[in-house]
Amino acid sequence: MKLWMVRHGESETNRLKQWTGWLDAALTEKGEADAERARGVIAGVKFDKIYSSDLSRARCTAEIAVPGCEYESTALLREINVGSIAGRDWDVLEKSQIDAVFREGYTVYGGESTAEFGARIDEFMRLVEMENGENIVAFTHGGFIKTFLKRVLGVEFFGKCVISKNCMVAVFEYSDSTWKLHSWINLD
Repeated sequence: MKLWMVRHGESETNRLKQWTGWLDAALTEKGEADAERARGVIAGVKFDKIYSSDLSRARCTAEIAVPGCEYESTALLREINVGSIAGRDWDVLEKSQIDAVFREGYTVYGGESTAEFGARIDEFMRLVEMENGENIVAFTHGGFIKTFLKRVLGVEFFGKCVISKNCMVAVFEYSDSTWKLHSWINLD
């Protein structure tokens, strides 16, 4: 089975360079165009199941990328909860604070720890593993996809080691109880 993961298009908070997390930010006009480009990448793939984060930027991306689709909306696919810094400029945190939240999470701001976020991702992985089908797609968020990748590869990385642009597509394969990375496609 292949799991296609699509990051949402550019949101208002992406454009403004703000922390987003669970803040329900809308897509920009560019974000809608991003979703159209993602449609080109996944066109022709018959999806047996479509999932989307319950946040509107992911749901709107799904509706544009797979027109007329019926999808299951789930909070499991949400970005990590950044707590009280949601909607604030990225530069509100100093480098040492950013390094700490990448390692430990956002509990000091009332958000999720990395362990809580990881447990939610693990729950989604188990859900997908029980699906019957050849192709499944999930419309989600950059942090979710990067953390999913960490779990699949069994490595830890922080910061900008892995680039996940808006509407990037990551394809993972699951067979014989093992996850593997198939493709990582950043759209320009």
